Amino acid sequence: MMDEHKDQEGAPHAAGNEMEEAMNMEESLAYGPTGDARPGDILQGKVVHISQDGVLVDVGAKSEGIIHLRDLSHRRVDRAEDVVQLGDVISVYVVGHEGEEGALKLSKRRADEELAWERLEEARSKNEVLDAPVVEVVKGGLVVDVGLRGFVPASLIAPGFVHDLEPFLGETVRVRVVELDRHKRRAILSRKDVLAEETKAKQEEIWSKISEGQVWDGTVKSITEFGAFVDLGGVDGLLHISEMSWTRINHPSELLEVGQPIRVKVIRLNPEKGKISLGLRQVEGSPWEKAAERYEEGRIYRGQVVRLATFGVFVQLEPGIDGLVHISQLADYRVTNPSEVVQIGEEIAVKVLQVDPERKRISLSKRDADAEGGLEAAVEAVPQEPEEPETPRRMTAYHAGDWEDELGEEESDPE
Repeated sequence: MMDEHKDQEGAPHAAGNEMEEAMNMEESLAYGPTGDARPGDILQGKVVHISQDGVLVDVGAKSEGIIHLRDLSHRRVDRAEDVVQLGDVISVYVVGHEGEEGALKLSKRRADEELAWERLEEARSKNEVLDAPVVEVVKGGLVVDVGLRGFVPASLIAPGFVHDLEPFLGETVRVRVVELDRHKRRAILSRKDVLAEETKAKQEEIWSKISEGQVWDGTVKSITEFGAFVDLGGVDGLLHISEMSWTRINHPSELLEVGQPIRVKVIRLNPEKGKISLGLRQVEGSPWEKAAERYEEGRIYRGQVVRLATFGVFVQLEPGIDGLVHISQLADYRVTNPSEVVQIGEEIAVKVLQVDPERKRISLSKRDADAEGGLEAAVEAVPQEPEEPETPRRMTAYHAGDWEDELGEEESDPE
């Protein structure tokens, strides 16, 4: 009776143990087979212990498998906690057994790489673009993380030669797979191809929108003797030096610098040759538009001699506005050469005889201005800002309008 009673008392405890064992068995089955794992298998396992040397993973085998620190990731790892945490379910690659007890040796790095090879092969077949962090700069290119160590040769980083690769370290670059060799564990990627395609797409978009007369925001890309190239967002346009200012400048660097944002007007387009001509001065507007308001016929103004010709003198009234003093209007006596009366850079008084804004012409007379008081009687159409005494007044260019189309160097109007 006592033995029977003991059996009845132990029954609930035995049933509880059986249930616990069943639950443990079910949990183990969730991570892999209960039998011996074979080398080359990729299993799911749960991290059950973390140490300084590595981690233990339950894959449902007879014993936990071990992942050494070096096998946790293809990147350098100093602490296992930087890669996994207790309770994480991870994919592992079965390497084999080690030690006298035949402990199961696993590798998370190999599992990740096997899965990464599959993703890279799929990306190459679909021509997909991948985001890849740059983890190392080496001689000849960049090492990137695409689930394994991928390589971007220096020649495939950008369309042009890249002198310094260090700025790419830590950055994420957009790349496309160009070569895979799983046997040699080699993955070659290209950033240059992605940039070329993105640039082409931007260019097509811009050419579909751009038209003559539009004003665009751009950035000065480079400066040359004859002008500057302006990036309009993927397409470069040429801003010729003659279209930069209403006054003459000796070099584009007097107005612009590389990287400077500017607003430019589209002057001409040549889609067949992919050329865009731009203007900067047109955005500001021509000073000739208000010339008739500023310069009244019969009034005397101050001006600066900016050019001598055989038929007369060009006088700057303000930057971008030059008038002509015909040789017959220089003095009250016969003048054979303008240099007999005035010199370049000299400030003189001139009287306005006629204003023709459409043809960009102003006819002036020094002779009449001198007879009516000269510089003392002159006024300035545009107030001038005071200049530093030690700074010489910079010679600006003239805009001769259409004068020289009709007046040759040897021609002169009748007095």
